[in-house]
Amino acid sequence: MLEQLTGREDPYPIYEQIRARGPLARDNGVWVTGDYATCNKILRDRRFGVRYTDGTYPGMSGLLPESFLETDPPDHTRLRRLAAPAFSPRKIDEYRTRVEKVAESLLDADQFDLIAGFAAPLPIAVISELLGIPDSDTGDFADYGRLIAASFDQPMTPEMRLAAEKVGALFERLIADRRARPGDDVISSLVAAEAEQKLTVPELMGTLVLLLIAGFETTVNLIGNGVRALLDHPAQWALFKANPEMAPDVVEEVLRWAPPVHLTNRIAHEQVDLVAADQEITLLLGAANRDPDVFPDAHRFDVMRVQQPEHLAFSSGVHYCLGATLARMEGAVAFRTLARRMPDLRQAGPATFRESIVIRGLASLPVSRS
Repeated sequence: MLEQLTGREDPYPIYEQIRARGPLARDNGVWVTGDYATCNKILRDRRFGVRYTDGTYPGMSGLLPESFLETDPPDHTRLRRLAAPAFSPRKIDEYRTRVEKVAESLLDADQFDLIAGFAAPLPIAVISELLGIPDSDTGDFADYGRLIAASFDQPMTPEMRLAAEKVGALFERLIADRRARPGDDVISSLVAAEAEQKLTVPELMGTLVLLLIAGFETTVNLIGNGVRALLDHPAQWALFKANPEMAPDVVEEVLRWAPPVHLTNRIAHEQVDLVAADQEITLLLGAANRDPDVFPDAHRFDVMRVQQPEHLAFSSGVHYCLGATLARMEGAVAFRTLARRMPDLRQAGPATFRESIVIRGLASLPVSRS
């Protein structure tokens, strides 16, 4: 059934069919689950990881240096700990004013494409500042990062390989610059850690690429998916406009109802029930977030929903999204700013969608302020 997800705008009927087969099912020789309890358990179970027992990674190799997203403990723990200070709640609070100013500056036009004109530039500006990427390079980084992210579940193209080479070259230049002139940014802190032999140069490069892509790709889709959900549910949009303090609640319901990342994989490191060592399981996070056994009236978009237990949009366990606090803050600022500046916002043309089964979101959404 998984092959039916390709090119499908609405994957949820397929998810329902898979979940109806039980907590864990075989699909063309692959284990798959859309059950919330099973997904959550596997994500937290240290008997599962992202690599095979011989240490190899099942994804593509050679495109870019691997990041901690593709590693298991103890390497994952070591690398994540080095990047974590930049995403602490205290540090994210320092960026709030900057995010609000950027959001305000992007909303001057009467008609625009929500993705190209707002949802993408906002997180790009923030992650560029966090990493210390010069303004002159932010556009290139965003374009290249978008192509690399597309390689997660699409055939490799010459454009993707060129993008990887360009990103690598740009980061090499910035790393050399920080070695000579350290600053108060993530690249500088990681360069210092590399000098202290806390990580290798390939690990440094892999971490930066991950932070670049994860720092804007998922947030772009959080904002785009959220605005579309609000405009498609006028009563929810009206409720939010009347109560803008509900922005964090809107973010959580968007993450549950239309998460940016819909699936991930885990590999058994030993025999676990029916799953043999080195067998993969596809975890359908998008399906788990609409599990009716966990979320009452699960297919209803409800910004007043009590999010208990927490959705799995940011995964769970040791690979819980490092940038979750940043994404939540950016999403809340984006929705609140739109509600205040454009209360009569409406869709002004047909939306187009990304061709991906992993990262789901809009490629474009024409909107008008009235």
